[in-house]
Amino acid sequence: MIKIPFYKMSGSGNDFILIDNRKAILSGMDMERFTSRVCAHRLSVGGDGLIFIEESKTTDFKCTLYNADGSRAEMSGNGSRCAARFAYLLGITKKEMTFETGAGVLKAEVEGHLVKVSFPPPKDLRLDIKIDINGERYDGHFINTGVPHLVYFVNDVERLDLIKIGRATRQHSIFSPAGTNVDFVRLISGNRLQIRTYERGVEDETLACGTGSVASAIIAGILKGVNSPVILKTRSGKELIVHFKRDGKLFFDILLEGDAMVIYEGEMWEEAWM
Repeated sequence: MIKIPFYKMSGSGNDFILIDNRKAILSGMDMERFTSRVCAHRLSVGGDGLIFIEESKTTDFKCTLYNADGSRAEMSGNGSRCAARFAYLLGITKKEMTFETGAGVLKAEVEGHLVKVSFPPPKDLRLDIKIDINGERYDGHFINTGVPHLVYFVNDVERLDLIKIGRATRQHSIFSPAGTNVDFVRLISGNRLQIRTYERGVEDETLACGTGSVASAIIAGILKGVNSPVILKTRSGKELIVHFKRDGKLFFDILLEGDAMVIYEGEMWEEAWM
């Protein structure tokens, strides 16, 4: 019987399954099927995504991420923070590290259960996009912070049909064929924001989104005059902090800070993905 060691971790409410795959223990596995099975909540381990730590020739390790539906993702902000602490706990790295992702090489620093991770420079900024959904027009703002995000500013993040609007936006022809993640953001005051996110690949709301928090902080900096550090209250009730420097609409030295908690560790039996 195959048994696969793993950690279950949560990055401020974004939950992931993490596997040390440096010895290619899953070689030959149908990864799309495997991921979609083991990420199924209540039927298996459950998670918003699956992360493999793999060998790298240029950095401390390589972080390979799959969404819950089995699709590959370039990166995840919260997933990267979980990967960094996972690698540190396994003795793969020291507290400060670099690692490969599909969005480039990132840096991270672990301090207890708190982790800071760097972000690649954002790209593809498009402000004031008009989006027609079911006969209504919405104004959104697009940016890629490693993965694509469309940010809506709203007056009330609680009383909105997030799934309906989020799904229609994610699948809108404007963002074809890759689609987009969708963030609903309210400016609370000063440098504090409230955020809810519909995530591509999960196809549902998640309790926190790191790349979405960075996207929202940057858009809020441009349009709302919000300064670094930006504190975002997520759906989980936990806070993510985004640090950045800027020169006009050019943002750099971007960091995402928050908790990366180990929930449990164990071994998956084959029944977890049958």
